[in-house]
Amino acid sequence: MGDIASGLIFLVFALLTVFSAYLVVSSKNIVHSALFLALTFVGVAALYVLMNADFLAAVQLLVYGGAVAIMIVFGVMLTLRSGNAQNSNLDSRNALAGAIVSLLTFATLGLVVFTTEPWRKTVDLSATGTTTGDISWLMLTKYVVPFEVAAVLLLVAMVGAIILAKGVNDSK
Repeated sequence: MGDIASGLIFLVFALLTVFSAYLVVSSKNIVHSALFLALTFVGVAALYVLMNADFLAAVQLLVYGGAVAIMIVFGVMLTLRSGNAQNSNLDSRNALAGAIVSLLTFATLGLVVFTTEPWRKTVDLSATGTTTGDISWLMLTKYVVPFEVAAVLLLVAMVGAIILAKGVNDSK
């Protein structure tokens, strides 16, 4: 009974994730697309929880949830000048090229998955313990400079978006 229930829960979250990802690219309103993207990231985090990867699920929600919030701010600031956000996400005129690239990507991934050695490895989780402490130690010691650089880069991007949204006043 437990295997059937976990399979059904996985199926529900997988379908939610795929359907919301489809709505991201098919929605004409950029704000709706960003909200569907947030739903997609929540679905991926739920799939991480089902795989017993709680740390990845938390990072997924915190990092990508924050990214979607920033993207909504950028989208509102940069597209609502005309007052109509309905046509801010136009239809693609390259649907055939996108379909061809998608099929080639799917075929390549299928070829890699089905022609390689067995890639599923079982790990004894009782012997490994948790990696959260190891990851946090690396983030706060060895890789602290790249995280600070990324923070400064995001700050510069936010200031640039605010300046672009405000517009330049030629009062000279």
